[in-house]
Amino acid sequence: MRHAFIAFLFALVASFAHAQDVKVVYHVNTGVESSAAILANITNHLNADPKAKIVVVTHGPGIDFLLTDAKDSKGREFSGPVSALAGRGVEFKVCNNTLTTRNIDAGKLLMETKVVPSGVAEVARLQAKEGYVYLKP
Repeated sequence: MRHAFIAFLFALVASFAHAQDVKVVYHVNTGVESSAAILANITNHLNADPKAKIVVVTHGPGIDFLLTDAKDSKGREFSGPVSALAGRGVEFKVCNNTLTTRNIDAGKLLMETKVVPSGVAEVARLQAKEGYVYLKP
């Protein structure tokens, strides 16, 4: 009986700890001029809280750093930092409405991205249905 009670306590503590994991949606709709700083913020966020679940949702000019040929003002490609963050579990979502409006083929996106029907609807869904905290860098 004692072992069962101890097992129950461990399970309870483990489920409580899991329930406390931070889930954050970064809403990005600004151009490449701010993208390096945003990626640095996300890196810092993960360094401070490695268990954080982070989703980056982009639309409008915010998708630009996720294009295969995108570079910062110093000529550095964004593909490296995006790939590194994806390797740490960060998800990058791109608005299909933006792709359609701007006539951009999804094949021009970095392979770490996922296209969603609407960026703003995805932000709302993550907040309302999945309990994500909203951050606007």
